[in-house]
Amino acid sequence: MAEKVPLQTLRSDSFLLSIIVPTYNEEEVLPEMYQRTISVIDNIDADVELIFVNDGSSDETLTILTQLHATDSRISIIDLSRNFGKEIAMTAGLDYSCGDAVVLIDADLQDPPELIPQMIDEWQAGFDVVYAQRTSRAGETAVKKATSHLFYRLMKYISQEQIPADTGDFRLLSRRAVNALLKLREQHRFMKGLFSWIGFPQKSIPYQRDARFSGNSKWNYIRLWNFALEGITSFSTLPLKISTYLGVTTALGAFLYGIFILFDTLLIGNPVPGYPSLLVVVLFLGGIQLIALGVIGEYLGRMFLETKNRPLYLIKGYEPSKFSVENG
Repeated sequence: MAEKVPLQTLRSDSFLLSIIVPTYNEEEVLPEMYQRTISVIDNIDADVELIFVNDGSSDETLTILTQLHATDSRISIIDLSRNFGKEIAMTAGLDYSCGDAVVLIDADLQDPPELIPQMIDEWQAGFDVVYAQRTSRAGETAVKKATSHLFYRLMKYISQEQIPADTGDFRLLSRRAVNALLKLREQHRFMKGLFSWIGFPQKSIPYQRDARFSGNSKWNYIRLWNFALEGITSFSTLPLKISTYLGVTTALGAFLYGIFILFDTLLIGNPVPGYPSLLVVVLFLGGIQLIALGVIGEYLGRMFLETKNRPLYLIKGYEPSKFSVENG
């Protein structure tokens, strides 16, 4: 666990808190999420801005956000031109945040806003990153819980960074942590890894994750698989090393088998051609080669997209909060 910073660098009581909420088709849960968040921040002795990032929603999410903005000047809306994905939506919110401390939280209420005051306490005690660590996951299938558990343990062993287990995106970042994070502009953004990569003193807060308040999760198993690939290829080169080891092992095995066949033919003879065994060997070697090419292709494809140097996102509309206007 990282050590706390010296007392002379602790934060003052007067500060601006930014809360970033990426949203994608969350019309059913937004009113409740807003009310619960407001009931929390009204009891925080600080100025608070709520940044909602509409990630190309096709339902009434933007309409609801516009109505909330009309009644609450603390709300700002970033309306992306299309669905760019949650990682990019969070980055857009961070780009436009003005707070001395910034909280990232999902709109589905699986992560309780009531935990924010405790995060602030840890931040004021000297931690730059305060992340919520799940002790239980209500409302999720056994398969999803098991695969999530395995993924985090796998990342722990193969990643070049120490990514906390059972930790999502619900966390608080100090301003210097946000500024450091915004220097990282890669297209394929595995935010959990980036949060760890920047370093700085970090602290976990255990909590029980609730079931979704309403609606269905946007993360099906295909998207979760692709997300896992993003994490592995972004923060580990182990798959490339495994491909190399497989190639060396297979080549060594083929060489030894070739010596065996040579001596077997010279000493005993081999009158019956081994077509079935030959076919098995050919198919096995072909499979190994295709796997290795696929792994290389995953990394090469990501390099190809990075070299295009496209902007991470485009904004269709922006409604600033009063704090955004005050801070330019």
